[in-house]
Amino acid sequence: MELILKQDVENLGFKDDVVTVKNGYGRNFLIPQGQAILATVSAKKVLAENLKQRAFKEKKIVDDANKAAEAIKALEIKIPAKVGTGDKLFGSVNNIDVAAALEKEGQDIDKKFITVTTVKRLGKYTAVIRLHREVSVDLEFEVIAQAN
Repeated sequence: MELILKQDVENLGFKDDVVTVKNGYGRNFLIPQGQAILATVSAKKVLAENLKQRAFKEKKIVDDANKAAEAIKALEIKIPAKVGTGDKLFGSVNNIDVAAALEKEGQDIDKKFITVTTVKRLGKYTAVIRLHREVSVDLEFEVIAQAN
């Protein structure tokens, strides 16, 4: 079943992508949730026209995302965390903590666009930040011991 996505769907595609899914997934989940519509011939023509009109606006958005990516690469993020014996953390550091650290630096990025493997020890790690469907940036950050 071919569908046109009306919004970003995790592990499937981005808004305005034409995707092929199994009939049950499309009919029972995506369409009733308002996340997709059937990809009929007329719907594809409308989509093509909308994408053509949006191409110019999209270029400016991508340029802004690239500027933000350069600003993020220049940041040096250190996240303090409580430490137990050795270098093990109490709890863990995740995308919420990285988003909070970025906000302190003046970069307001939603936590759902930040991908981090769960961090349970002190050290240097990398987070992937998706600023746009075509622009993502690797952010190096360090987890340090919190001063008591």
